[in-house]
Amino acid sequence: RSYRADNLPSFSLSSDPELTRMIDKVALEDGTVKFVRQNMLSVDGALTLRQNIPLTGGSFFVQSTLQSMKLYDSKRVSFRSSPVIVGYRQSLFGYNQLKWNRKTEPLRYREAQKALVETLELVAADASRKFFALARAQRNYQMACYNYANADTLFQFAKGRYNIGTITENELLQLEVNCLTESANRMDAVIEMDECRQALGSLLGWDKDISLEVRPDDRVPRFRVEPELAFQKFCENSPEVDALQLKLLESRGAVAQARGNAGLKAELYLQCGLSQAGSSLAEAYEHPMNQQQVSIGFALPVLDWGRERGKIKVARSRHDLVEVQVKQQQNDQERNVRKLVMQFNLQAERVNIARKTVETANRRYDVARKMYLLGKSSVLDLNVATTETT
Repeated sequence: RSYRADNLPSFSLSSDPELTRMIDKVALEDGTVKFVRQNMLSVDGALTLRQNIPLTGGSFFVQSTLQSMKLYDSKRVSFRSSPVIVGYRQSLFGYNQLKWNRKTEPLRYREAQKALVETLELVAADASRKFFALARAQRNYQMACYNYANADTLFQFAKGRYNIGTITENELLQLEVNCLTESANRMDAVIEMDECRQALGSLLGWDKDISLEVRPDDRVPRFRVEPELAFQKFCENSPEVDALQLKLLESRGAVAQARGNAGLKAELYLQCGLSQAGSSLAEAYEHPMNQQQVSIGFALPVLDWGRERGKIKVARSRHDLVEVQVKQQQNDQERNVRKLVMQFNLQAERVNIARKTVETANRRYDVARKMYLLGKSSVLDLNVATTETT
């Protein structure tokens, strides 16, 4: 909105009233200077309609002014009016900020829009991560309860076997340690599950007293993302792409600004309109006379010891550096997108492998547990099977 406002007409009212009561020196016609007491009130006002020209960087304006001056000593009042003034101000050979804003500001706004959408998606992704974190914590708690129940059963069974002398005290103590460890793991799982529940509830704005239990779907959808399509969507929707383009444009603008500030500087001012003065307000608007004003100011550095030329070289070198950095970051972005797509396409297979691993480990634990209860395996084999289930 601020950028668009610079390209729209602006209407303003300005005034600079001044009360003067002082002794000042005044130059007379014969060249002498005399101190004269001044006691006057000056009031002026101006209505100005201004329009910037982005193509040239100048500004066109239409103005209407009125000024009155009252001398208290002589009680005289005079007025000066300019009903219509049309003018144009233009900087020559300089840097055109409006021209570069037409290139950078729409790109900056588009980047901000994409960043907003990306932020909303990141919030959704954060909610998804907290959802599955709670699901994992619930699963860990279930496994901790199951492991504690098995460890307690084995410990109670080992007590009976120890009393009849079929196992050593070392094995009994090992099973007791396993039982105590699983009890501590179950308490840690309760704390982890409560923390994950609170984190998800806080993100979603739910009441703390709500009991929350998530139920993820066991089915894993199978679909494949094409790397070329993913990179195309990344270029269309990622604010990082626009950020790089904006960075490149700003470096080019810095070079143009350094060139514009070096060498000859000139400014053109044109003004024409109507003006009149009188002792009353009505006389100030009667039969206005034409007025014109043209001025050209310039400044040419004669000896600056290469300062401006050095600024241009610095700006160019920075632009070259930005070009290399942008190109490298664009290559990194494409490589990262393709790597993420490859990892995503393998997720379904990784989940299936993990599921089969868990099923096999559970079956092995059941076999090891039964073998130990029958006295056909040692507690070492049982501990190895228990470790693999976790």
